[in-house]
Amino acid sequence: MSFHEVSIVVRAVNRASNEFARINTDVDSLSVRVRSLGAAITGLGVTGVAITHIASEFGLLDAQQARVASSVLSVVTALGLFLRTSWGVEVAQRVYTAATILSANVTWILNSALAMKIALLTLGIGLIVATAAYMTWLASSTRDAASAMSDYNAQLARTPTQNMSAGVGGASLEELRRRGVE
Repeated sequence: MSFHEVSIVVRAVNRASNEFARINTDVDSLSVRVRSLGAAITGLGVTGVAITHIASEFGLLDAQQARVASSVLSVVTALGLFLRTSWGVEVAQRVYTAATILSANVTWILNSALAMKIALLTLGIGLIVATAAYMTWLASSTRDAASAMSDYNAQLARTPTQNMSAGVGGASLEELRRRGVE
């Protein structure tokens, strides 16, 4: 192993170390955000339970409505408390990872669909241009063939049909064959 190869390995490790440090910072930032979200959800749940209890005491809610509202808000509080734990943060990170993977796959699918659409449009336009060029050539060839046939028929009509080999009409047999008259 030469010094140049060692140098390349050290550079790769240094660049990778920077990326790992950036990923670690992103993970820590996400953890802080999830925990603060958990605290906010817990606060909403506890506040909702307190408001439900007060509304029940003042007669705004009957016993059954207060029980249902308290149950739902207790679940919200438990969810907020769970998000503040390390397990909750891990679950949130896994959900975030799954959502990121899903969005990346959807982006790849949409990009490949767009590329396919562009390719098909390009091929379709090329096919239309090639077909138009072929049709133009075919029309020109047909027009030239029709004109040549018309000239041939006109020349044939002027040529007497009897005694062709004698050179009737002032034209020799060789000249008539050169023009295409048999």
